[in-house]
Amino acid sequence: MNYGFLIDNRKCIGCHACSTACKSENEVPIGVNRTWVKYTEKGIFPDTRRYFQVTRCNHCANPPCVRICPVTAMYQRKDGIVEFDPTRCIGCKACMQACPYDAIYIDPNSGTAAKCHFCAHRTDVGLEPACVIVCPEHAILAGDLDDARSEIARAVATQQVRTRKPEQGTKPKLFYINAEESSIVPTLAAQDQGMLWASWPDHGHGDWRGPIHIGEGNMASSLVQSAAAPRETYNVPHKIPWHWQVPSYLVAKSIGAGAFIVAALGLTFNIFPPNFFFTVVASFISLLFIGINTALLVWDLDRPDRFWTILIRPQWRSWLARGAFILIGFTIVGGFFFLGHLFNYGDAANLLLLPGIILATLSAVYTAFLFAQAEGRDLWQSTLLPAHLFVQAIMAGAAGLLIVAPFFNLTPDSTRVLVWTFGASLLINLLITIGGEFGTPHASQVAAVAAHIITHGRYKNHYRFSLIVGGLMPLAIAAVTASPLALAIAGILSLVGLFFYEWAFVMAPQEVPNN
Repeated sequence: MNYGFLIDNRKCIGCHACSTACKSENEVPIGVNRTWVKYTEKGIFPDTRRYFQVTRCNHCANPPCVRICPVTAMYQRKDGIVEFDPTRCIGCKACMQACPYDAIYIDPNSGTAAKCHFCAHRTDVGLEPACVIVCPEHAILAGDLDDARSEIARAVATQQVRTRKPEQGTKPKLFYINAEESSIVPTLAAQDQGMLWASWPDHGHGDWRGPIHIGEGNMASSLVQSAAAPRETYNVPHKIPWHWQVPSYLVAKSIGAGAFIVAALGLTFNIFPPNFFFTVVASFISLLFIGINTALLVWDLDRPDRFWTILIRPQWRSWLARGAFILIGFTIVGGFFFLGHLFNYGDAANLLLLPGIILATLSAVYTAFLFAQAEGRDLWQSTLLPAHLFVQAIMAGAAGLLIVAPFFNLTPDSTRVLVWTFGASLLINLLITIGGEFGTPHASQVAAVAAHIITHGRYKNHYRFSLIVGGLMPLAIAAVTASPLALAIAGILSLVGLFFYEWAFVMAPQEVPNN
């Protein structure tokens, strides 16, 4: 068995019977959708044409939402249906980031992920999904793609069909006959001219729970356009899944991992003296910010009461699950290192330097692999990201140590090494950001759009602030003065700039439409 859907756009009349039947059959709350009809229009009034596209989960043969789920709440059945278990979901929203089709939502009542599940409760007893039986035009086919005698298999074999975003490698099993290009490629149709009968609440931002919002004007006035470019005139809004907690977590993790790496490497190679500052203070800073990082991760969950389940039933392909164990391992090693030096067992504690450096490095960079699993956000797929996160950790760790250094009597040699480490990481970070992340062509149009939003669009001020105030200014301070107070200010500026950069880097890709 290999279940899939086919939408015949030659027959679809945009009646929304499928989306209504889906809501009724599956008790889908107001404000979220498992199936919906997207409208796009082309032409100049009165010579216009409206195109309909039924949109839902693609039940991919290679589903990224399954790989990224840390607790196996999202899983693939043997018959090809991508199903979810709301009793396991922790509300991390990672599956929403992994889906290139915006097909997954968080149920406002349960705080858990949900989507089209092929009406599995009906399919299991030999019935067709509710959307199929309610369609008045027989525009929706569902069935076994591996059964050559099934209607859907015959249609896929004999008709010219398309799928959405085949370049993502997800192998979607939602096929379209006579697909309209401006509908099937989300970035082709203008989305800033308002909806046919409604307006999006804050362009998809915020905690939207209500029904359709009535916009100004009327249907006729919405149709009067001055350009023939394709435009989207009806769709459903999708909330941005990750907010301020994620960029804050990235900064906190960079400080925590970086402080340990900088101090531990210095101790390992006898660059830093094994004094109270580079042992107890540095490891305390590390533990403090790793703790803040963990708290932010739990805070961002829609079901934080279930966080502990990631420890008892981890899905090991998920970097979210792997990251949780990396952070726990680093906390244990760093904690024993801190306690060892605090209670004068320095020789024993130093045995933990190498495993601590390894775990701190993994803590710094594992998010790059988590972002790589978020296949719905192309900008996060950068091959430079692991190196970039490591450099940011060194920069943030050195900054954290410089900020507290005025309260301790560091030797001039130790201060000089810290300043050189800080300055070099600042410079490398600027080079990677300007010349690598945003100075070279991007692999896809979606990534390029997100990059443009950062450098020239909504987040351009965040980006420029991060480069100037968070990069060039601290670099200049570190180059011209050895004043502990000035260096502490430079450290603070670099961390503020890092937060502004992470804010733009996390938020902008989530604003590029996937449906």
